[in-house]
Amino acid sequence: MLVWDNLNVHKAADLRKVAQDRDWLSIYYLPPYAPDLNPVEGTWSLLRRGWLSNVAFNTPGHLVQRIRRGLRHIQYRSELIDGCLAETGLTIRPA
Repeated sequence: MLVWDNLNVHKAADLRKVAQDRDWLSIYYLPPYAPDLNPVEGTWSLLRRGWLSNVAFNTPGHLVQRIRRGLRHIQYRSELIDGCLAETGLTIRPA
């Protein structure tokens, strides 16, 4: 199963053909604008409110460093990731 947003690349003819040729693959598209269904939005929110707030970035590398540090912090704290998923109301059920 694959869940995608409505980015035009995700709906390209070539990709639709690949999906049709694989009967085991199911693709589901999120509504056109659904940040509340996307756990990544919660992750970016954590970054913006934490590691990216109140910082004057000197270089693009400085920005990348702060993003990586924040993502690493989130990665090792499963309760933060669980919270981002819980905000969507979605659940993970193994098949």
